[in-house]
Amino acid sequence: MVTLEVLHIADCPNWKETFQRLEIAAGTALSTNASLTATLIDSAEKAEATHFSGSPTILVNGMDLFPSEGRTRDLACRIYITPNGLAGAPTQEQLLEALAAHG
Repeated sequence: MVTLEVLHIADCPNWKETFQRLEIAAGTALSTNASLTATLIDSAEKAEATHFSGSPTILVNGMDLFPSEGRTRDLACRIYITPNGLAGAPTQEQLLEALAAHG
């Protein structure tokens, strides 16, 4: 079983869309069952205790699906580089590709 988790802050405008895209991508790209959860990051301590790199951060089995040097304790939004420029969430295609590469 694959564990998928979206780490987000309360004011993040992008986490719900990311969660929905991830749910669709997981159903397409993963051959095994996946559990999908969303976790609210509401303190610097909680951010530090996780692999939080800004909201939304997508974890697959506890590892960032889009690794970067951006781990932070700040309750802040994350920026993704997409084919259309900078965005607050990865595209559906990026999620499919990343999950397929992850196995």
